Amino acid sequence: MLRKIITALIVVPLAIVLIALAMANRQNATVSFDPFSANEPAAALTLPLFALIILLLIIGVVIGGVAAWLGQSRWRRQARRLEREVADLRRKLDAFEGKTEETGIVPAESAPPPRLKLRPPAG
Repeated sequence: MLRKIITALIVVPLAIVLIALAMANRQNATVSFDPFSANEPAAALTLPLFALIILLLIIGVVIGGVAAWLGQSRWRRQARRLEREVADLRRKLDAFEGKTEETGIVPAESAPPPRLKLRPPAG
């Protein structure tokens, strides 16, 4: 329930800001992808300014997410290596526990060890 309230407290104002941005920036903007011809570009895109701003924001979030994901690759690799090591150690432990029960390496807890019998010192 608390998560829904917090989400609503973030999403509702964000939606209001985006709607206000869209209403205030309805004029068209031309983005040119041709650095050599400013008057007649070979590749250009004309769209409303708010759409351009939102599109660039989305692209920035995607690039930031990819950069963070690539930066964490070392930790993910180490986590996978440690998971393999833990699985290997568990297999070895299971095999060891199976051997001790079969061979009787570990003495049974019900039978106490025999007591030592010492002779008195010769004097």
